[in-house]
Amino acid sequence: MNVIFLGPPGAGKGTQAVRVCERLGIPQISTGDILRRAIKEQTPTGLAAKAYIDRGDLVPDSVVIDIVRERLAQPDCQKGYILDGFPRTVPQAQALAEFATIDAVIDIEVSDEALTQRLSGRRVCPACGATYHVSRLSGDACEKCGAKLIQRDDDKAETVLSRLAVYHAQTAPLIDFYSEKGLLRTVDGAAPMDDCFAAILKALGEAE
Repeated sequence: MNVIFLGPPGAGKGTQAVRVCERLGIPQISTGDILRRAIKEQTPTGLAAKAYIDRGDLVPDSVVIDIVRERLAQPDCQKGYILDGFPRTVPQAQALAEFATIDAVIDIEVSDEALTQRLSGRRVCPACGATYHVSRLSGDACEKCGAKLIQRDDDKAETVLSRLAVYHAQTAPLIDFYSEKGLLRTVDGAAPMDDCFAAILKALGEAE
């Protein structure tokens, strides 16, 4: 089964993708991961991407699409995969359709208000990487190693709102694109994690 996960930053796409991949025995394809892998392995497309990154430029669609095409052609993808972070725009989705057949698109829906609250309340341990939310903290020290917790710049309210604006402008149109193709399945990303996971499995016809 070939699946795309959509949803705004902080909706839980990565977390749920890992769980669904383990359940179905298919790989999670994250654009960031495959870009880093292609660069590390010095593939032709990886070297092309590195040239843009080294200049501080965005990697153009043509290079990203080539890297995704290469990754989906590998043996571990033959029984299916979950695409997390790609496509981000309608032109990318149109290009993807030329070399991949998508069976379902899961849209993990969370309101901007809930996402801002969720992300701006996140605190991270700079020493061990543990993640917490202020609603469940009694102090500002990591419960695992004792280091003082920090708020990442990406999680500050103004940055979150900016990231959401970019998502709505560039990625949200994919919801209409895939809805028109009859592939879209919407789940409530504000629900408890296990309930969201169960809803995704049901949407994929894999309900427990």
